[in-house]
Amino acid sequence: MENNRNYMVAIGLSIVVLIAWQFFYVSPKMERERADTQQERTVSAEQATSGSDAASGSDAAIPSSATTDTATPSGGTADQPASREDAVASGSRITIDTPALAGSINLAGARIDDLHLKEYHEEVDPSSPTITLLSPAATDLGYFAEVGYVSGTQGQTAPGPNTEWTAEGGTTLTPSSPVTLSWDNGSGLTFTRTISVDDNYMFAFEDSVTNESGEAVTLANYGRVTRYFKPKTAGIYVLHEGLIGVAGENGLQEIDYSDVEEDGTVTPGHGSGGWVGITDKYWATAVIPQPGTGFDSRFGYFKDGRARYQSDFKSDDIQVAAGASASTTTRVFAGAKEVQVIDGYDKSLGILNFDLMIDWGWFYFLTKPMFWLLDFFYHLVGNFGVSILLTTILVKAVFFPLANKSYKSMANMKKVQPKMEELKQKHGDDRMALQQAMMALYKEEKINPVAGCWPVLLQIPVFFSLYKVIYITIEMRHAPFFGWIQDLSAPDPTSLFNLFGLLPYDVPHALMIGVWPLIMGITMFLQMRMNPTPPDPTQAMIFTWMPVVFTFMLASFPAGLVIYWAWNNTLSVIQQGVIMKRQGVKIELWDNLRNLFSRKKQKPET
Repeated sequence: MENNRNYMVAIGLSIVVLIAWQFFYVSPKMERERADTQQERTVSAEQATSGSDAASGSDAAIPSSATTDTATPSGGTADQPASREDAVASGSRITIDTPALAGSINLAGARIDDLHLKEYHEEVDPSSPTITLLSPAATDLGYFAEVGYVSGTQGQTAPGPNTEWTAEGGTTLTPSSPVTLSWDNGSGLTFTRTISVDDNYMFAFEDSVTNESGEAVTLANYGRVTRYFKPKTAGIYVLHEGLIGVAGENGLQEIDYSDVEEDGTVTPGHGSGGWVGITDKYWATAVIPQPGTGFDSRFGYFKDGRARYQSDFKSDDIQVAAGASASTTTRVFAGAKEVQVIDGYDKSLGILNFDLMIDWGWFYFLTKPMFWLLDFFYHLVGNFGVSILLTTILVKAVFFPLANKSYKSMANMKKVQPKMEELKQKHGDDRMALQQAMMALYKEEKINPVAGCWPVLLQIPVFFSLYKVIYITIEMRHAPFFGWIQDLSAPDPTSLFNLFGLLPYDVPHALMIGVWPLIMGITMFLQMRMNPTPPDPTQAMIFTWMPVVFTFMLASFPAGLVIYWAWNNTLSVIQQGVIMKRQGVKIELWDNLRNLFSRKKQKPET
């Protein structure tokens, strides 16, 4: 039948889309999914080595003093990198203690290279270690943020990677107690730096320089985020992990690790307003020039000295007259990519497009509203799983008029089924005449033959936006539902093939078919059995096996998405049943189930 053919085409297209998502967006290995929560522990690190002060081939945008790590703490060698504990203990430091962060600032370079996220753990278990975001350069997981100056006046030095700052006030940095550092270059320039931090993840470096050298000097402010290893990424197209930034009118720049390894450096050009940094799935580190200040940004992979990935900027020159002072403020973000926090910085601090730190994708007009809706319900009920159920109901209500019209059209198609059978008998193998007669019948009965495809097609953009939100937002990380689902962003951890944990052995990843994927498959099976089985054998086979294929395919998807799909199918079955009953059309579900299970008892005639 034509309506069944169109329906099968729509379902077939949805399968192609979902298989593409599975291939490009979802890792086939569950271990890779779980590794997202502890990326810093699953890296293929470059070997640590001491830096060289005279780096060859340094880019003119930022001199070698800012691109080469010359401040590697002692305790590490090329053959044996320093342990994190030894590297942290090797230098003078300022302690960081805030509601969200713990760590320290190295007075060598005044760099933030020791940072833990108090509120986030590597595993669902709250007793597991907290996330380590930044580490000293001498370790195999060296990763830090640094702010400094480069001098444009001969004979005048400026604070950079090797500068040993002196603590003038405070030994512990808290939201209520900033710390003050100072450095004198011995040639008439005195630098004072006040570092403050808020309750979340934003540091402010307020720098001032006093020129008592007797002549005007030229300086430029720089900021960099440097990483000495390549982290294990999710490796899927739906999510960017790597170097990132916004440079004024140049817009958002997203540079993958592999791309920067091939290109060496990427220079978006001069801009005013923006930021540069390195982003992971849930965490990020960025340096932010003073708003309104022009700067050149750069993303690079440098092999001089020790290989490293780096996002950096260099501001326009600052002229400091003799006897005068100049000041600038550079901010450093280092923490979790919480939506409300990131959006708040974008608005309150005037950071250009800082909300793009979270990868909402090209379809942000769907994904971000979907998050707002989920977050709204979450704050009402306190459970993101329940929030998904409520969001599904609301989306169903919004699309009810269109879905209602589609189901009515499908019901009307069933009403004219006897007439369609008469046309088939009348025209036989003359397919052209049959098509013309069927189109005339559709027109006479005011039926849209493709209307039945809409209930399936409408699920695709909602499915995609919900998948994106569940996958990329940290709010979904380790968010529990009920029972065994303790992380909606991870697949259902149970499996049919060990009786959901009753049998004492693990099963291969491909056989991790949990409770919720099975529920989803059953609801999809029931939804499809609401309609007559297609007479074409190929279509009938697709009709029968599609729920099985979807069950295996969605088993590796986040549990939150599978719960949505199962709940959506359930609501669709109820909705379609009510509409069919109102239209006086027979519901095929029970007959289809009876025929399916009795078919094996019937032997074909010979």
